[in-house]
Amino acid sequence: MLIDAGSFTVAAEQLGCSKGQLSKRISQLEARFNVVLLHRTTRRLSLTAAGAALLPQAQALVIQVERARQALARLKDDLVGPVRMTVPVSLGETFFDGLLLEFSKQYPQVQVEVELNNRYCDLARDGFDLGVRSGSIENERLVATPLLAWHEMTCASPAYLEHYGEPETPADLAAHLCLLNSHYSGREEWLYHQQHELLRVRVSGTFASNHYNLLKKAALVGAGIARLPSYLLPTELADGRLRWLLRDYQTRSLPMYLVHPYQGGLPRRTQVLADYLVDWFKRSGEALGRL
Repeated sequence: MLIDAGSFTVAAEQLGCSKGQLSKRISQLEARFNVVLLHRTTRRLSLTAAGAALLPQAQALVIQVERARQALARLKDDLVGPVRMTVPVSLGETFFDGLLLEFSKQYPQVQVEVELNNRYCDLARDGFDLGVRSGSIENERLVATPLLAWHEMTCASPAYLEHYGEPETPADLAAHLCLLNSHYSGREEWLYHQQHELLRVRVSGTFASNHYNLLKKAALVGAGIARLPSYLLPTELADGRLRWLLRDYQTRSLPMYLVHPYQGGLPRRTQVLADYLVDWFKRSGEALGRL
């Protein structure tokens, strides 16, 4: 472009930079290869032998860069390619098999990879396009969209209740076998609210796990009373295999968000999956709200 323009001034205007910046770039290139690329006179610019040898190579590089840019633009705009997600274990085991099967029927060329873990990870550093997180989102580098709100439900099987009786107040839990969540440091203290009163109950039991689904299985076989996320229980509560206890006492409620690293715009394949998840969980949240 510089040779075609005939001067640094005209070429700089066409490139959207200053004359000084353009001259500096040429000088840096000459210093890099230890050659003189241009004959500079007050009237015109012309290529040296070294410049003439370098020009076709440089033009080929420009063409390759443009082809790469176009390929990336097509990838960004097309519904094809991978999308990586990180999802909490219990949520992934509960929803994501059927959810993603439904999604893949609509978008068969989008390859969704879901990693289940309960640890905090840096989405950008660890190469994730999307993530699902519970609780408040304080990282300003993340864009968060609400998915649903869930609360803990105290529940037990009819067989357990028939044998040990049903607690009528949180304080009664102290005399029961409770299934403890070892993921939390305060696993032996269960909190309840009634009106403006906070109730703290010390509980104990013979079984603990950091896995919600395993705690649910233990509750189903009558091993004790569990506190489980509401999204885990619609089927078991509906068919009577578990009973919701202490319904007059409130437990903590946590929002769940779909998050992605802040950027100018998501690739289309990532955006359609994000939109699909938000709509799917909206419908699921409405169903949970009817419990």
